Amino acid sequence: PDQHKSKQQRAQKRLNSYPSRPRAALEVGSALAPIPAQHTAVIRLHAVEGLDPRSCPAIVCCAGRMDFHGAPLSRTWVKLGATAKQGATTIVLSEPVSGWKICDRIILTPTNSEYQHADLTEQRTISALEGATLTFAEPLERSHAGEGELRGEVANLSRNVIIESANPAGVRGHTMYHRGSAGSIGYAEFRHLGKQDTLGRYSLHFHLCGNTMRGSSVVGASIWDSHNRWLTIHGTNYLVVRDCVGFRSVGHGFFLEDGTEVYNVLDRNLAVGAMAGKPLPKQVLPFDANEGAGFWWTNSRNTFTRNVAAANDRYGFRLEATPSSSLDITALEIMQPDGMLKKTDPRTLPFIRFEDNEVHSNVGLYGINLGEGVDGVGPDSQHPFVVRNTKIWDVHYGVRPQTPSLLIENMTIQSHYGVYHPNFDNHVYRNLTIRATDTEPFNRGHDDLSVQQGMLAVDGLTFDNIRSSGMPLIQISDDNPTGKGESHFRDLKVIHWKDGSQEKAIINLGGGPRPQPKTAKGVPIYLHDYFGPGKTAQVVSIRSPEFKANPRAYRVAPPLTGDESRVAEVADIQFPQLLTPVDDLPPATVITQIELRGRDQLLVRGIVSDNSEIRHVKVNGQNANLDSKTRDWQIVLPAAGNTVELSAVAEDSADNVEKLPHLVVWKR
Repeated sequence: PDQHKSKQQRAQKRLNSYPSRPRAALEVGSALAPIPAQHTAVIRLHAVEGLDPRSCPAIVCCAGRMDFHGAPLSRTWVKLGATAKQGATTIVLSEPVSGWKICDRIILTPTNSEYQHADLTEQRTISALEGATLTFAEPLERSHAGEGELRGEVANLSRNVIIESANPAGVRGHTMYHRGSAGSIGYAEFRHLGKQDTLGRYSLHFHLCGNTMRGSSVVGASIWDSHNRWLTIHGTNYLVVRDCVGFRSVGHGFFLEDGTEVYNVLDRNLAVGAMAGKPLPKQVLPFDANEGAGFWWTNSRNTFTRNVAAANDRYGFRLEATPSSSLDITALEIMQPDGMLKKTDPRTLPFIRFEDNEVHSNVGLYGINLGEGVDGVGPDSQHPFVVRNTKIWDVHYGVRPQTPSLLIENMTIQSHYGVYHPNFDNHVYRNLTIRATDTEPFNRGHDDLSVQQGMLAVDGLTFDNIRSSGMPLIQISDDNPTGKGESHFRDLKVIHWKDGSQEKAIINLGGGPRPQPKTAKGVPIYLHDYFGPGKTAQVVSIRSPEFKANPRAYRVAPPLTGDESRVAEVADIQFPQLLTPVDDLPPATVITQIELRGRDQLLVRGIVSDNSEIRHVKVNGQNANLDSKTRDWQIVLPAAGNTVELSAVAEDSADNVEKLPHLVVWKR
């Protein structure tokens, strides 16, 4: 293994040289010298008679270097700073922006989805701007919320480096990087691209690059009106995708294609209007129906932070990994932290980070669908999925948590349903708020199946402004096939009911007609300290074996109980600790930019990803300056001679040291 590791590091050094060998190159600006804002560079892809229209026209980089860099924007998208009212021709952003210009095309995301209707995103052209105020000629057709916690977004689609199809209504073009290529994208616009219903012909595609493009990034790109996804990361690791805007695509938007992709960073991207397409011929993963997710993936060993998905068709965020007769999903060749490939079941791999994400105003069903179809397979209790600081609003189903071993912290749901169709099996929720649902705030296990396989612990649950439609706030599951099913709640609050409507039961069956329970044990719900310190309420269904065996032990206690639930006071019930997370995953660093300062200094920039705090990033043994929130880092090093070998390696707070440093050779 040591010998193999050294070989792989040597190969990586060759392939990531900066540059190490002559390459064919297409350079439209560079990261250090983008096309100035007063100029525009346009590449228009024309179909040529005699060339295969399934593959052409295209820009395809095969072991060459391809760079597209336009004038930077301070932000490519921001939140509204005030509500944009219907009929308005002026809007206020949450912060001033630079780089935005008169005649730029902008979009305003909807903040009311009107379920099953078309995408209600509005497009406008800037006619004047000053600071955080934008003006346009055509009045808004609808209002867009811009106050309080839940607000819409304004995004700029215009860039001064443009790649487009010459005939969007005819034969469209596409762009692609192959293995061994180099280059990055900064503030470029990809419009009217993508070949509909054609595998591998996407607006922007990183195709089976493995580690060979480690150091490449897509920053500030605008990808819109795509007939086949926005950005596809296929068999590619370590790609940094940040501050990009995707608007209107056929099929999924930001898409990780075959379940082998690891250590990619998707940070502060906006996904708007990914609409359902069809499964593509000969696609790698047969279970993907291409139903229109803002973000879609099978392998979660990646970073998703500060992203927003709005007005997408079926999903905002979708983890999908479904067993299939045509694919052994338990044995995908996935790179391990030491660089070795190993047959691995991607369902068992948790996130590196999933934090500060938001989804709202979907046209279709789900805010976050986390693992529908995984068939009960997931990570163990020491390596759970962790979802932090999430907002879900104005969607049909808030979150569908199907993977076992899941920790949710600081989530707000304001939608038709709250927690829907859950697979409660080693689930821990902390500080969950559910607002303004009008049917099922906290669903029973697997909805109509009413089955709970394992334990649930909810520490801090607030119901606020719930509409009354006859459903309880928390539904009781009927069947307990493992005998381990229990639900524990602590610090439960009901703030108020919507419009003073009649209070419904806090805990009851609900959910319409159900078959009789089939298991010897029911699924009790424990409310810790409900009757005072140490005095726990045990709520059961009147159909449960526990109630039928001793009905006199239970009583009616509205509004806690309803017509089909009863409660008893019990003691000595401990609030369970279901997850015991262990951090044994090393960090992953990427050198994204090297800049010569004067004649004898190099400014080296990069990013590091990890599931815990970073102790330090070292480049050539020296500590880099690290932003602990964004995980960006930089360092100034001497540039002695014409060649400098760089090695970036990180260590986290759990003493995990990166096993596969990023090695780059820089040449003058």
